[in-house]
Amino acid sequence: MRYNKMTSFRVMDLVREAAQYEDTIHFEVGQPDLSPSPRVKVALQEAVAQDAFAYTESLGLLVLREKIAAHYLKEYGVAVDPGRILLTPGTSIAFLVAYLLTLRHGEVLGMSDPSYPCYKNFAHMVDVEPLFMPIGAEDGYQLTPAHLMGHHMQALHISSPSNPTGTLYSPENLSALIDYCTQKDIAFISDELYHGLVYDSQAYTALEYSDEVIVINGFSKYYCMPGIRLGWMILPQALVRPAEIIAQNLYISAPTLSQYAALEAFDYTHLAQTREQFRVRRDYLYEALSLHFKIDARPDGAFYLWCDVSAYTDDAVAFSEELLREIHIAVTPGIDFGTNGTGHYLRFSYTRSLEHMREGVERLVGYLATRKR
Repeated sequence: MRYNKMTSFRVMDLVREAAQYEDTIHFEVGQPDLSPSPRVKVALQEAVAQDAFAYTESLGLLVLREKIAAHYLKEYGVAVDPGRILLTPGTSIAFLVAYLLTLRHGEVLGMSDPSYPCYKNFAHMVDVEPLFMPIGAEDGYQLTPAHLMGHHMQALHISSPSNPTGTLYSPENLSALIDYCTQKDIAFISDELYHGLVYDSQAYTALEYSDEVIVINGFSKYYCMPGIRLGWMILPQALVRPAEIIAQNLYISAPTLSQYAALEAFDYTHLAQTREQFRVRRDYLYEALSLHFKIDARPDGAFYLWCDVSAYTDDAVAFSEELLREIHIAVTPGIDFGTNGTGHYLRFSYTRSLEHMREGVERLVGYLATRKR
């Protein structure tokens, strides 16, 4: 059975276990603790007051799709027809739609190892085969055309910046990957959910290199609206109608109130402040943890640190359980993200305040000083 191939997230078990301690320090979940623009709250209240409880069309509110299109023109200089945009109930459903659009039973979806665990689980749900291609510090935690050569696949799914490493694909590599996939008739799916949370360089969207790619983004991370459950897809023109039919059957339309709230999410002054707060958090936690763990990928974006803890353990799962039990620190074991050496990695998320993280680092440093391997 395809469901027997799916894996659960150890991090979600840790979240439940961490709840038993009132003083838990949370480094485990990638959920921002910052608020969206105050304008979002006003827009949501106005939508409720206006009884905006009906379905929208399956593609989503046109006015919101127009705002998303304007965002791409402003941020990337890319003109996107709003008619190519599909709103989804979170980006997770967008992944599922993308796979249904590009893959048939038994076909192959390429992805990196490590990568976000939902990719492979959704692949199993739709009866396609995930192909894991190992990446590491030696290639900057980026897939390249060389990784793809010799493999047979119908679609490739990347994320930039990535979860769990925070690595941003370079424009040269992004262009080369898209060119390779175009030549080999491989559908290219780009998860760009952490765009906006890029700190020392510039993010490039796959749409800068082709109109035939599928780009996925949403309001959970940069816009600090995870509970709104709203994402978007930008599709090749030929896939718009098939995607609309899938949406009509799968979820009818994205949540209406969420769509109205998101109309005010593109508050660039507020978003710049959000990005700066996460940059400060990244700098603090990277400097603090680098003194104790090997971090072979300084994150370009997102809000994660991928920490090699092999100086302390060969079993990151057991180590994460130990840290929670002994000093009430919750972290994510690397095995959630793949099998390519992930057994001695922990992912630390910097989605909480500096005060919260400092307390965690203080506990961790004190504990490591007394702990023997």
